Order: sequence, then structure tokens, then C-alpha cells
Amino acid sequence: MTRCITWLHNISLEQKLINDMDKDTMARIIAITNQKGGVGKTTTCVNLAASLAATNRKVLLIDFDPQGNATMGSGVDKHALELSSYHLLLEDVPVEQLIVDAEAAGYHLLPGNSDLTAAEVQLMQVEARETRLQQRIAPVRDKYDYVLIDCPPSLNMLTLNALTAADAVFIPIQCEYYALEGLSALVETIEQIREAINPDLEIEGLLRTMYDARNNLANEVSEQLLEHFGDKVYRTIIPRNVRLAEAPSFGAPIIKYDRTSRGAIAYLALAGELLRREHEREQPETVENDDACSDASSSH
Repeated sequence: MTRCITWLHNISLEQKLINDMDKDTMARIIAITNQKGGVGKTTTCVNLAASLAATNRKVLLIDFDPQGNATMGSGVDKHALELSSYHLLLEDVPVEQLIVDAEAAGYHLLPGNSDLTAAEVQLMQVEARETRLQQRIAPVRDKYDYVLIDCPPSLNMLTLNALTAADAVFIPIQCEYYALEGLSALVETIEQIREAINPDLEIEGLLRTMYDARNNLANEVSEQLLEHFGDKVYRTIIPRNVRLAEAPSFGAPIIKYDRTSRGAIAYLALAGELLRREHEREQPETVENDDACSDASSSH
């Protein structure tokens, strides 16, 4: 990853220019990442996409992980793909031809599979390699409300592309012993990318996943996250849930597999919190007035 950061400082001014389209008409791009595997990253990407789509938002999920689990979890067979996100990066196939309708999941999908394993090496030969994803998805950005990117569980060139293209980063975290150690490295990388190439990149939030309130260590790590990151830690907590773990094997998001399960309720709540936070950022005066009215009402 050190090499990736070094490359950032060699990017030309032209590659740093932000598309001058009206941002109100463009999708908000959120990279969902954590270099530690097994933290619920793909589960969060698939189920947040489905939950946002359930609120009538137009959503595109980009599977950027060579494991292709987000593709399978969306009901698309990664083994049967003729075109994938690999071709987005390294071939001249229009992005519109790569997007499939994951009808059962409720959103559009730019699928991925093991072909992406070779992409990092081949990207070394590509000019402006760090901004490849940003450039290639630009033609469809105005067609969606949200674009979610499922990043690989490592800080490599694929993840760098995702963070360069993104407006924000969402970080799923399992509340365990090494959680904070890995998080500090990721936050440092995000800061370096912000300074070098993507000044608008922000941390949308941290999400506690696979949470078991009976576990003392989980509670301790949760408290440490709140202490270090404050409001960046989402109130919504994703619990350990059997139905949530089963859903990917049926190629369906949890709200399609079992909408009444604790996992489904949690991810619907997560989508609601994301939308509420975004609304509060866009209209802070309205929120402050609402809070003032609430305080006044409670005093009577």
C-alpha cells in the first residue's frame, strides 16, 4: 500500500479535476471497506443496497472484491459472467454494458469475480491507474441516488481506486480485540488519499457488526469506538443473526429472504439512519429548529 500512496503524489492536475456536473443530480458514492476480512463488509454492502432500494432510491452496487461474494449474494452467478468489473478497469467496454439488473435484490449490479485478481498487476501498466474507476463510472453517476462499492479486504490498488472515486467511506467493524489496531491504519490511508487526490473524501461512519451484547469484550470495544470516534459511530448495530448468515447462500439480501428477522430490521434501520444523517448535513438549520421545538415542547 505504501507504493500506492507514493503513486498518488504523481497524479497530474488534470486527473484531480472534479466533474463539474451538478452534484445534486449525481449519485453519492460510498466505498464500504475494511482491510480485515470477516467483519461483515460484503454483508453490509449487499443489505444496505437492498434496504436503500426499498426506500425507492436507485442503487448501483459495484463488486470490486475478487471473491465475488457480493455478486453471488445479489443472486447473480459469478462463475457465469462474461463481463465484470475487471472489464470496467482494463477493457474499453462501456459501463452501461457491464451493469446487470439484480432484480431479486432490487438494485443494479456491476458484478465481480476472480478476474479481478489480475487487475491490480495489469493496472500497473495503465496511465492514471488510480482514477480508473472514477473515470469509467462517470457516465452513469447521474442515473443513481447511491453507488456502493464492495472493496476487497486489503489496502491494494483496487481499494485505492474505490477510495479515489468515493465521496465517503463506510467502515464495518466487528467489536473484537484487534478491531482498533486495523482501523487506525485504514483511517491513516483515508487521510493520505484525502490530502493527495480526493479532498472531499470523508468517513461516513463506523458500523458495529456481528454484535453480541452478552460478550464483555464486544461491549468494551464498542465503548472504545464511541470514545475515539463519537458521532461517526452509527447508532444502528448489526446483531449476530442466523437468518442473516443464511441469506447469501440463497442469493438474496436479508430483507428479501426474511424481512421480519433481526438482521433485516437492523439493515433497514441502517438505511434509515444513513438517509437521516445525510438530510441533517444538507439542511442543518431545519434540524436545529426541529431540535429547538422539541426542547421547548419537553419543557411544558
